[in-house]
Amino acid sequence: MNITTVGIVGAGTMGNGIAQACAVSGINVVMIDIAQAAVDKGLATIGKSLDRLIAKEKMTAADRAAALARIKGSANYDDLKTVQLVIEAATENHELKNKILKQIDALLAPEAIIATNTSSISITQLAAVTQRPDKFVGMHFFNPVPMMALVEIIRGLRTSDATHDAVKALAQRLGKSPITVKNAPGFVVNRILVPMINEAFFVLAEGLATPEDIDAGMKLGCNHPIGPLALADMVGLDVCLAVMEVYLNEFGDSKYRPCPLLREYVAAGRLGRKTGAGVYSYAK
Repeated sequence: MNITTVGIVGAGTMGNGIAQACAVSGINVVMIDIAQAAVDKGLATIGKSLDRLIAKEKMTAADRAAALARIKGSANYDDLKTVQLVIEAATENHELKNKILKQIDALLAPEAIIATNTSSISITQLAAVTQRPDKFVGMHFFNPVPMMALVEIIRGLRTSDATHDAVKALAQRLGKSPITVKNAPGFVVNRILVPMINEAFFVLAEGLATPEDIDAGMKLGCNHPIGPLALADMVGLDVCLAVMEVYLNEFGDSKYRPCPLLREYVAAGRLGRKTGAGVYSYAK
């Protein structure tokens, strides 16, 4: 299948980033969210992101206009009926995703593919709530989507070769470098990354070093472009906590227990950049 029309459910950070990547690559997009205000905010974010590319002379004004023209923002799920692929990019909540996936499944043509951008939830379990598990796949993008090259293509137990090959080809058309991964909690990258972030919180909680020195140590000693605590603020501390809880529940191994300090930050509403404060302060 040559995919030329994509639906995206979720106009937040990941959803609008995926929409931008698709539109810039010549693919028509329908971006859905539950409220028009959320859709408008997502479209505005894309516009600002494209403006930055123009300022860096990586895009022309004509290219920007063409990309934006390929994106239809909507709060009406019926607008997804004619797309060939829907990428679900909602909040990392199992019950919410199940509800959305059932709704999408009932709307789409039988040959359409459903992909989920989940970072930790079982693809096989999510596929089971649909009537098309052979046409269901994980398509895990990384933040910020327009800049990050990696896409994890995760096969559920019943994902067909044709489905896998179609979304892999799409990822390559977007200029990404896909890797194929078996279904397991956290897949590959987050299985390694999020426990490292969690361990950085334990190091911070034990007072071994300041946040700045922890991050500097990993940047300078391990050649990481960003430290784990700053990265946690970028990802969202609530997301990091949710992923660790999935690992703990799925593996039943205490090495995946979330750090109490991470829980405390989340309980206090210090979720990172999106709330203006996490480990670090982002007050303007």
